[in-house]
Amino acid sequence: MAHSYTNILIHYIFSTKSRARLITDDLEKRLWSYMGGIAKNNNIKALAIGGIEDHVHLLLSLPQTISVAKAIQLIKGGSSTWVHETFINNKNFNWQEGYGAFSVSISHTKETIKYINNQKEHHKTKTFEEEYIAFLKKHGIHYDERYIWG
Repeated sequence: MAHSYTNILIHYIFSTKSRARLITDDLEKRLWSYMGGIAKNNNIKALAIGGIEDHVHLLLSLPQTISVAKAIQLIKGGSSTWVHETFINNKNFNWQEGYGAFSVSISHTKETIKYINNQKEHHKTKTFEEEYIAFLKKHGIHYDERYIWG
């Protein structure tokens, strides 16, 4: 074949360090947009970005030239630096070290976008910890809860 064609959809989930509730409404509006800009500048398509005070979900379409790990490194690192430079009173803001990355089938794209966009409603009944464990179990990922939360 003369060209490479890929459709790599990844649903990322990660929290603030120690799940601190640092993502205020004012910060959220600008942060999601900024993360989308980082994605765009790296030829990554951000299909959805959303979350609540202590964590974020992203559905990204990765180009074949960027790994799962590199994409999240760019977005987490760039957004954390931006928060520190833009929101002087938010010096305690940091992302957790790890992340969850789950492949998404094209047939589940709309459902995943809806899920990400409805995080505030979803978390009226489920904590981040419950949600994250459910994702790990759903995707058959073995984990030791002693090391999940850092």
